[in-house]
Amino acid sequence: MSNTVTVLGSLNVDTIVTINHMPLPGETISSHDKSSAAGGKGANQAIAAVRVGADVNFVGKVGQDDAGQFMLKSLADNDVDTSNISEDANTGTGSAIILLDDNGQNSIVVYGGTNQLVGTADIESAQAKIKESDFLIAQFETPQAATLEAFKYAKSNGVITILNPAPAAAIMPELLTYTDIIVPNETESETLTGIKVTDEASMLQNFAAFQQMGVKNLVITVGDKGAFYANDQHHEFIPAFKVNAVDTTAAGDTFIGALSSQLTSDLQNMGDAIAFAQKASSITVQGFGAIPSIPHLSQILETSHK
Repeated sequence: MSNTVTVLGSLNVDTIVTINHMPLPGETISSHDKSSAAGGKGANQAIAAVRVGADVNFVGKVGQDDAGQFMLKSLADNDVDTSNISEDANTGTGSAIILLDDNGQNSIVVYGGTNQLVGTADIESAQAKIKESDFLIAQFETPQAATLEAFKYAKSNGVITILNPAPAAAIMPELLTYTDIIVPNETESETLTGIKVTDEASMLQNFAAFQQMGVKNLVITVGDKGAFYANDQHHEFIPAFKVNAVDTTAAGDTFIGALSSQLTSDLQNMGDAIAFAQKASSITVQGFGAIPSIPHLSQILETSHK
């Protein structure tokens, strides 16, 4: 039986600009190409989960503009339930400018738009969907106050909460007490704990810090090196699959979406779920664009790289 996942998150229209190198301060450079695509961390995570078999509901907000209609259609075309995405008449849909260099690295500038207006009414409208879910995922591209309200409701109904603290920001302390699993990358983890991630010992120190904040399960993604997870019973570093990355956009989002699709409710298969999520992410970085490069289950099962 597939997991049911609700994603509370951001919806952005991405504009991707490809360049030779990241511009220096004051430097003007030319681009090779420019394109637009559906994106936002929330949208990426939702589509990553649904493409590998999860039933996915989305809670978010778009503007009453062409970009909003584009985002609604993009999610619906990928079988994501959009019935809890509301529209705002006065603010534009979120957007992002992605600078992508020849090494596959990116820099991103985000305009929050309607993502920043997600609030109490949106959470209340989505309660039925949240209650039916196995997992609820949120990031920091929508207001933390809304996430806290959603997590409280989820926990009161036995739904497992996953927090992706990206982009890194100061966290409302109460939010962490309602977070079952926190999934930062190494930079975000250091920002939140003050402990630099350099080796397994430092990762365990990060886990101890998150434990003191109220979180019982930590997963730190470390780019092309792999991922570390820890809880009261076990900790392990799982190496990444080795591939030639051309675009790292949505790699972390693919990981989280795929992870949520595979985890069991007792979280006892964390290692296997992380390995699956890393394989999914390794396929994403081999293609250009966020959503276009997120793999389907068949692609993951057919991939045998190490």
